[in-house]
Amino acid sequence: EGEPPPPEASPGGQGVRGNLHVVVRVEPHELYQRDGDNLILEMPISFTQAALGAEIDAPTLNGPAKLTVPRGTQHGHLFRIIGKGLPNLRGGRAGDLVVVAKIEIPKSLTSAQEKLLREFAASEDHKVMPQSTSFWKKVKELWE
Repeated sequence: EGEPPPPEASPGGQGVRGNLHVVVRVEPHELYQRDGDNLILEMPISFTQAALGAEIDAPTLNGPAKLTVPRGTQHGHLFRIIGKGLPNLRGGRAGDLVVVAKIEIPKSLTSAQEKLLREFAASEDHKVMPQSTSFWKKVKELWE
C-alpha cells in the first residue's frame, strides 16, 4: 500500500534518499480478537455449565487451558487467564487471554428437558435471579 518511490530513487543508489513506509495488515482470526498483547475469546458456554458450574478447556495459542466456570456465571462475564495472550515484543510478560462467556440457551428441548425446566421455573423465587429482582424493584419504585 502507498505510493511508489519517485523515479530519481534508483536501485543503484544514485538517487535521492528517502523514507520507506511499510504498512502491515493483520487478518482477523477465527477465534481471537487482539487487544495489544491480550487476546479476547468469545467462548460458548451451555446453560447448564453456567448455572451449575463446570471445568472447561479454553483454547489458547499453546493448547487448552483449564477454566473454572463458577455456579451462576452470567452472559458476558469476563475470565482472565494470565500469560496466555501474545508475547510482548519488548521482552515483557506475555499478555492475557480474556474469555468472554457467551451463554447458549437451547433452541429445542426434549419433553423431559422441558418438564424439568418448567419445574425449575415454578420453584424460582426472587433470590435465584438477583439482577432480575433488582430490575423489577426499580420498576416498582418508578411506578410508586
